[in-house]
Amino acid sequence: MDNPNLPINPRQRKVLGLLGELGGSISHLDFQKLLFLYCQEPGASSLYEFVPYKYGAFSFTSYDDKRKLIEQGLLANEDDTWQLTSDGIAVSVGERDRSIQRFANLHGDLRGIPLVAEAYRRHPYYAIRSEILPDVLGDDQDACQRIESAQPMTSRGTLLTIGYEGRGLENYLNLLLRAGVTLLCDVRRNAVSRKYGFAKSTLANACQWVGIRYEHRPQLGISTERRQTLRTSADYIRLFAEYKVRDLRQQRETVAEAVTWVRSGESVAFTCYERDAKQCHRRPLAATIKRQSAIESSVKHL
Repeated sequence: MDNPNLPINPRQRKVLGLLGELGGSISHLDFQKLLFLYCQEPGASSLYEFVPYKYGAFSFTSYDDKRKLIEQGLLANEDDTWQLTSDGIAVSVGERDRSIQRFANLHGDLRGIPLVAEAYRRHPYYAIRSEILPDVLGDDQDACQRIESAQPMTSRGTLLTIGYEGRGLENYLNLLLRAGVTLLCDVRRNAVSRKYGFAKSTLANACQWVGIRYEHRPQLGISTERRQTLRTSADYIRLFAEYKVRDLRQQRETVAEAVTWVRSGESVAFTCYERDAKQCHRRPLAATIKRQSAIESSVKHL
């Protein structure tokens, strides 16, 4: 039965409602594509974001929600399917709103290759890393050309920085992909996070699946203790000046490694928590790497 005390957020309830409208049991590939298409509908875009994956659009966050719903007994513990349990069915009945019903009436019968092809044709960016493109689109040259045109441009030997504060994992990865990043260097002293997707192992795995190389260099970080007294702009200026003079000089080998990445043609992004690069040590770090690698382009802060 639907237990009002169950920790189900509105997004997870929508997933259960959609799954119920689609019959209660569906393969993981089919459900991922139908969930993607539903999330492109007006009013549904805030549910999940997606990244281009080897089979097309994929949401890491939706699979984290699947794990939680399995733990709550609302989905069956099946790797290859999304399947409602009896308790899940009870919850889903109350979540079948008009937008879900309308979507299911239009697209609910799509499965397999025709479903994947529909997603590829309508949203070519999410097919840029597809490993099954010929099987899906065959000789549809127009669709293949649109996918090729959606490929982000990669600039050789560039420097960027990015913070994940206020960003979901998929949004963060898409920023990197669209900027042409080939290597993400995590410069947190401790690469842990309570925010889904940004602990070291999860972030490294997500980067791997979208074709971005991940490296963690904790020796380029700043300890939490040194940041605890930061209050004003002057405090940040003093800390980062000390970081450039003391920390980076002590890490000459690691800095030289990053310079080699850039000179070899990698498009490197340094990452930490703070969204504003002015409040993060990745900014003076990138400036130092730029100077030593002698690249002409400026550092871009995403």
